Amino acid sequence: MKAMILAAGFGTRLKPLTDVTPKPLLPVAGTPMIVWNLLLLKRHGFQEVIINLHHLGAMIRQALGDGSGFGMQISYSHEPLILGTGGGIKQVEPYFQDEPVLVLNGDTLFELDLSALMAFHDEQQAAATLVLRRDSEAARWGLVEVTDRAEVVRITGRGSSMATPASARMFAGIHILHPRLLYALPAGKQSSIIDAYVQGIQDGERIMGYDFDGYWTDVGTPERYAQVERDAAAGMLSLSARKADSSV
Repeated sequence: MKAMILAAGFGTRLKPLTDVTPKPLLPVAGTPMIVWNLLLLKRHGFQEVIINLHHLGAMIRQALGDGSGFGMQISYSHEPLILGTGGGIKQVEPYFQDEPVLVLNGDTLFELDLSALMAFHDEQQAAATLVLRRDSEAARWGLVEVTDRAEVVRITGRGSSMATPASARMFAGIHILHPRLLYALPAGKQSSIIDAYVQGIQDGERIMGYDFDGYWTDVGTPERYAQVERDAAAGMLSLSARKADSSV
């Protein structure tokens, strides 16, 4: 399976840091956030990764190169106009060769067994698997409704019109999808991947939720950036474990 890291965003809430450094290159415990995720991917057997770029994208390309330093192959997709989570993935649709792909955010740090996630996705024969978290403020992040059989039935109120009993979750921004779900998205235009998932639910595709209660943070504000540094210092996320199987 190939992977994609979304790294095109502006990092507006972390200004002025992101005026000169793209958010995925901001260091945590001395290592750029995006490298944390590359090392996690490598640990779970991923060898091919594509990264979308926009804001200060040349700096990311220069820092990571072709991936040989990580024992991986890294490709890049430049977006002259930022395309969002849907449009950015849609732009590189041919790269996936009609095979499922794992998608991560370049500014999210987490401790998740990606091998177990992939196994779940395969066992469920899912068109997509979204990593979900219990959160008392799930609606603030974007409410995902999931049945006791782990089927996603609605996202932000859209999807199935049936009155199916469901529990509230938030989407952690980690997901596996089959490229056929991208067919509904317009090419070359800004869109959200949530639109593809909502359409998939309405079309009867199997969209599954994978509950995850381990360490996770979206490093989107100065407060969360400071907190993740403290968490790394406390050993709540481990860079050494990610490096164990890496040539880095």
